[in-house]
Amino acid sequence: MNVSERISRLRALMAEKKIDAYVVPTADFHQSEYVGEHFKARKFITGFSGSYGTAVITMDDAGLWTDGRYFFQATNQLKGSGVRLMKMFVGDTPTVTEYLADVIPENGTVAFDGRVLSMEEGQEYEEALAPKHIRLSYSEDLIGLVWEDRPPLSDKPAFFLEEKYSGESAASKLSRVRDVMKENKATVHAIASLDDVCWLLNLRGDDIDFFPLLLSYAIGRMDGVDLYVDDRKLDARIHEELAKVNVSIHPYNDIYRDIKSLDASETILIDPMKMNYALFKNISCSIVTASNPTILMKAMKNPVELENIKAAHIKDGVAVTKFMHWVKTRYDKEPITELSSAAKLTEFRSEQEGYIRDSFEPLCAYADHAAMMHYSPCEETDVELKEGALFLNDTGGGYYEGSTDITRTFVLGSVDGQMKKYFTAVVRAMMNLSRAKFLYGCYGYNLDVLARGPIWDLDLDFQCGTGHGVGYLANVHEPPTGFRWYVVPSKNEHHKLEEGMVITDEPGIYEDGQFGIRIENEFIVRKGVENKYGQFMHFETITFAPIDLDGIDPEEMSRSEWEWLNKYP
Repeated sequence: MNVSERISRLRALMAEKKIDAYVVPTADFHQSEYVGEHFKARKFITGFSGSYGTAVITMDDAGLWTDGRYFFQATNQLKGSGVRLMKMFVGDTPTVTEYLADVIPENGTVAFDGRVLSMEEGQEYEEALAPKHIRLSYSEDLIGLVWEDRPPLSDKPAFFLEEKYSGESAASKLSRVRDVMKENKATVHAIASLDDVCWLLNLRGDDIDFFPLLLSYAIGRMDGVDLYVDDRKLDARIHEELAKVNVSIHPYNDIYRDIKSLDASETILIDPMKMNYALFKNISCSIVTASNPTILMKAMKNPVELENIKAAHIKDGVAVTKFMHWVKTRYDKEPITELSSAAKLTEFRSEQEGYIRDSFEPLCAYADHAAMMHYSPCEETDVELKEGALFLNDTGGGYYEGSTDITRTFVLGSVDGQMKKYFTAVVRAMMNLSRAKFLYGCYGYNLDVLARGPIWDLDLDFQCGTGHGVGYLANVHEPPTGFRWYVVPSKNEHHKLEEGMVITDEPGIYEDGQFGIRIENEFIVRKGVENKYGQFMHFETITFAPIDLDGIDPEEMSRSEWEWLNKYP
C-alpha cells in the first residue's frame, strides 16, 4: 500500500467509528524523541521520516505539522501522498489544536492513541476543543488496524550497567528519589520515560536504534519498585541486581491496569511532560505534579561518570581524527559518498575498546545537503564527495564510558572567500561560548549570545538552539538545560547551569541550496573561583578532534582566538 491507500483505509475506519479527525504524533508510549520501528506510525501514514512532527487526518484533508528543520525533507517525502505540509511557526499556520478547533464540527470526535500523546498535549486538546463540546477518544489505535505488517515490539536483551560506569548504585539513587517524594508528600512515583527508568535502576537495553534504552515503566514506592517490562529481556544478573533493591517484575502493559487500581489513599507524583495521556487518565488517586527528580539527578554527572565520559571522548577523538584524514586524503582518489563515509566513521569507532553503537543516526551532509540542519543521507539522496565544497558530519559514539556528540565540517579542496568567512565565524562562535566565565545561577539563555555574536555580526542566525545536555549512554538530547536565546517551555532546557552537567556547543551557518557549516564540541560545567562576588563557573572542553584549519581565515580572528585554536585540542 502507498500512503494514499493507507489514508483511505484509515478514513474507512474513521467513518465506521464516527471519528472526525485522527491524530498521529511521533512519540512512543514514553514520549521518546526517537522511537523503535513498531512506533513509527506517523511515518507509516504520511511517508515523512523526520524525527519531529504530527499528522492529522480528517475525512477530506490530511496535514503534517513539522518545524523548519524538516521543511525540505517533508516537501519531498510528501509528494503525491495527498498530505499537506503545515509549516510550524511560519506565517499564519495554525497549531494542531487551532486547526482542530476550527475544522471539527460541534459535538464532533477527535481520536488518537493516548499512549503516544503526552499528558500535557492531551490536556491542551481538552481545553482547546471544549468550547465546541468536541469529544476526545484516546483509546483508538487505528494505525495498528491499517498497518498489517507492523513490526513487533522489540524483544532484544537488556544489560546491567556496572557501578564502575554508573558511579552510583540503584539503592543510592532510589534513596535520593524517595527523599524528593517525601518533600512532595507523595507515596508513589510513576516513571514513564525510558532514560529515567534506566538511569534509576542502572539498566540499559536495545529497543531503540542508536539509543541503548529498555521499553519499561516503573512505579516507585517507599519500600520497593514495580518494574513493567518484558521479562524475557532480563538475564540472571539483572534479576539478581534488581532483587537487591526490592524490584518486582510485571508484564509491560500491566501498568495501565495497576495504576488504575492504586488505593485512593495514595498520592502519586507524576511529570506532565514525561507521562502519556492514556496513563494519566487511568489514575484515580490523588496526584501531585513535578519534574521527575531523576531528570536533574542524571544531568549532574558524578565524578566516576565524568572521568568515564572524558575517556570516551578521547577514544572518539581518535576515530574522528582518523576519519578526517581518510576523507581529506581519499575523496579525490576513490568514490566516497555520504553513506559510505558514515559507514567508514562507524568502522573507525568500532575499533575503539568499549564501543557499543553510534549514539544517533549519522548526519553526513555534502554541499547543499548540509544546509538542511538535520539531513540524514539515504539511498535516494546519497551523493559522491567532490572538490570545492564543504562536508558536514554530525555524529557520535556510544561507549560503556558514555556517549559522544561531535560535529566537524571538512573543506574539500579550495573553497571561496565567503565559505571561509562563514566557517571562521562559526569556529569563533563555538570557542566564544566554550571560553565563558560566569556566576553560578546563570541559565543557558544568559550565555547564548556569546555564541551568536560572531554570527549575528554578519546579520545571520542559525534559527535553533546552540546546545543541549548529553546523557550518559542514554538520550543524546538530555534536559533540563541547554543554550538558546529564547525560552521554549516544551524543550525543558530552562534550569540553571549546574556543576557536572555535560552540554554541547554547536553554532552554525546554513545557506539554502549552497552549504552548511557547524562545529560542535562538548564541555563539562565546572566550578571555578568562589569569592565575595559569588561562585564563578566555567566550561571544560572534552571533545578531542581537530578543527579543519583549511576553512579558517586568520584575518577574521583576534590574537586570543588564534592562541586558543593553536592550542586546541
